[in-house]
Amino acid sequence: MVTVGIVSPGQMGAGLGGALHAGGARVVATTAGRSARTRRLAAGLRLLPSLDEVVAIADVVLSVTPPGQAVAAAGSIAEAARRTGTTPLVADLNAVAPPTMARIADACAGLPLVDGSISGPPPSVRPGARIFLSGPRAAEVAGLPWDGRVEPVVLDAGLGAASALKMCTASVYKGLNALVTQAMRTAGRYGVLDQVVADLARNDLDGSAGVVVAATKAHRFVDEMREIATTQAGAGLTPALFEAFAAVYADVAGTALAAGDPETADQRLAGEEIVRRLSR
Repeated sequence: MVTVGIVSPGQMGAGLGGALHAGGARVVATTAGRSARTRRLAAGLRLLPSLDEVVAIADVVLSVTPPGQAVAAAGSIAEAARRTGTTPLVADLNAVAPPTMARIADACAGLPLVDGSISGPPPSVRPGARIFLSGPRAAEVAGLPWDGRVEPVVLDAGLGAASALKMCTASVYKGLNALVTQAMRTAGRYGVLDQVVADLARNDLDGSAGVVVAATKAHRFVDEMREIATTQAGAGLTPALFEAFAAVYADVAGTALAAGDPETADQRLAGEEIVRRLSR
């Protein structure tokens, strides 16, 4: 039986861990120093007192953290491996730019590493998320028992490819959410909210429900937008667009709509109430 460590078991990490557990893996994690919400989400996993104990018994460690914590998490995993004398395969599944992935590789020096990225919601919310994987040992992560709840996709490329793919797809999905959010806020100010939402709906662009959920994650998206900006700058494009989206999400993070958790967000809120909660 393969043992998989989850760092850390938030909504996505716990969801992936649940899929692997259902598929027959032994899944371990630690919630030391984490919030009551994380402890609730991770309740179905085998919880250990410390990261050292997770790394000591894990064959594979999946790093699933906010983008701004990815490098530090990699360093913590590497330090735990040194202390315990182990060499687990580490799969970094975070939404980071290729240059950040290079820093993660440096932080994990001495440990085998797979670059990964997730597209879609946690399998605990809706099965079918895709995990893109690159690097020499990507097939080993793809071969974990995902129980049909996750679709692994191996890219024929080295470290950084899966991260680059995520930065491109997230630029569309989360950029569109930011655009709809700003359009609704502006429409509310000028008294044309209902008409704007109706017109967007005619073109399948009414993302009101997505605006609500995205607001609860806005504080995480700030760093992700900056990672996208870095990726686009590396492609010779202006980073200004996603630096602006980072500012949009930073502003949204300070509103009433951002309160609460993604799993309990009320996606049925009327447009007027969404705009009211987005006001300061």
